[in-house]
Amino acid sequence: MIVSSLCTAVAASTSPAWRLLRILVALLLALGLAASPRALAQPAIATLDWTLAETLVALGVTPVGVAQVDAYHAWVGAPRLPEATVDLGLRSQPNLELLANLAPDHILISQMFANLAPRLSHIAPVATVPLYTPGRETWLQLHELTHQVGRLAERETAAERLIAETEARLAALQQRLPERVPPLLVVQFMDERHVRVFGEGGLYQAVMARLGVENAWHGETNAWGFSLVGLEQLAGLEARLVVVEPYPVGVEAALAGSGLWQQQPSMRQDSLITLPPVWSFGALPSAIRFAEHLVATLEEAPHDD
Repeated sequence: MIVSSLCTAVAASTSPAWRLLRILVALLLALGLAASPRALAQPAIATLDWTLAETLVALGVTPVGVAQVDAYHAWVGAPRLPEATVDLGLRSQPNLELLANLAPDHILISQMFANLAPRLSHIAPVATVPLYTPGRETWLQLHELTHQVGRLAERETAAERLIAETEARLAALQQRLPERVPPLLVVQFMDERHVRVFGEGGLYQAVMARLGVENAWHGETNAWGFSLVGLEQLAGLEARLVVVEPYPVGVEAALAGSGLWQQQPSMRQDSLITLPPVWSFGALPSAIRFAEHLVATLEEAPHDD
């Protein structure tokens, strides 16, 4: 807008000084130093994936559209999506007409939504950003994801800063941990009898490793770093339970009357840790959020198990 206004003012003037300025502006435009408003703007980016959405926001980018905004806030928690971000509908069935009207420069997806790529590519170029590739180190992948999103959003410096700040914050949080932290068992409820228990290959495990905290779950995990198990499979494990919210509807009330749950060691010892929602399939923003909540809780109520 500034360049446009300047060009208009210069064109309207006939004084020698203004004629000289007109030549200077023309040279700047020819050299690409005084770009149009569209050229100066960052790319307009839409995404169906919450991990990519949280990364964009952490890099200072406002996504033009994200799928299931309310569910994002329930499961991811933070960073919150800007008010200007449009809800695109279901992640698996986005509103393509609405998406087309937003006219994004790029659409970012993960492998989970790869089947939608042919249809999405009629609207804008589609970039598939790898997440949680089996056999690869999770923490390294989170760095790579941050770099890739930074390049696509033209926020490479912000990506470098996010990585550096995350590493520094984790190092500081590790220093705040109590001297003795028992092995932890991190779970998320699916219903009143079954939980996801998180281990190798997942975000929570990657963060715990950075903090030097032992994960009590050594069982097999899927590509996303968790196993689906019944509560009875947790009873014999010597560990402090960490429950990550949200609870499915009705589950928290049902657990109050569940003998199986009330007999869990952490319930009997009153050492249960409950954390607010943190996206278990997230990137660096979720990693630091999980670490901050976990360390703060351990500081407040340490138990020697």
